[in-house]
Amino acid sequence: MSNRRIGQFSVSPVGFGAMPLSSGGSTTPSPEDAVAVVHAALDAGITLIDTADIYAPSWDTMGHNESIVAEALRTWSGDASTIVVATKGGITRAEGEQWGRDGSPEYLRAAAEASRERLGVEAIDLYYWHRPDRQRLYADVVETFARLKEDGVIREIGLSNANVEELQIAVDVLGEGELAAVQNEFSPQFNHTSWRELQWCGERRIAFLPWSPLGGTGGGAAELGDRFAVIAEVADARGVSPQQVTLAWELGLGRHVIPIPGASRASSIVDSARAMDLRLTADEQARISSALLRR
Repeated sequence: MSNRRIGQFSVSPVGFGAMPLSSGGSTTPSPEDAVAVVHAALDAGITLIDTADIYAPSWDTMGHNESIVAEALRTWSGDASTIVVATKGGITRAEGEQWGRDGSPEYLRAAAEASRERLGVEAIDLYYWHRPDRQRLYADVVETFARLKEDGVIREIGLSNANVEELQIAVDVLGEGELAAVQNEFSPQFNHTSWRELQWCGERRIAFLPWSPLGGTGGGAAELGDRFAVIAEVADARGVSPQQVTLAWELGLGRHVIPIPGASRASSIVDSARAMDLRLTADEQARISSALLRR
């Protein structure tokens, strides 16, 4: 399957969501194993890594995930210059695990510059506004991202967890062609609030990246075949995993769709990467969409 576009970048059809490498739970790998998982993703042909400053085991280890990604790229045997790294800012964590949001120009600039330093790059390839700060005008925060791009801190602008109305505001502020990517939750069990955004992005040639495309870190990926009969049927007929079928279905929803499955084990992300070689028939695609999409 050919590469897909995110603004100026050409990336693999499936990306790697690095969050599980820093979740802090019992399945969190050691630093060495975490780096090995990233290497496995890259060796499998994935050229897009998704991270965020808040992906960390605790409030006082902000940037943990970005540091893992940086180390993995530094030690990878391949050409790291071919890998696109996306990160996010705008969510805060403070002592006692007090979570919040800050869309102020001062906070976002400081967060972007800190992420840039941890990643060891001159400019962040793709920088997302992680979640809206409802105390601020959406357009004003988008303007901050435009300034970050103009100043060379970031190369492309993305929005995460945004609805169509907010996306249109962003395009109005930035201009056509300046919003590179939208990252919303989208999976077989959760697509009722993101189907509209996926279509909107497709009409404007903006990349749409489903996060938790297999159902999240709470066991959703492992239960795909049990919960969705149509996925199990196609997987059995093709001799592949339900996870591969799910990702292939999402890829078939549009050339602008780039799922970013997470993984804390090398075997999981390697299996997901195989979806890039699985093309569903028109009948299979239609059957799955008919059963799963909640328009």
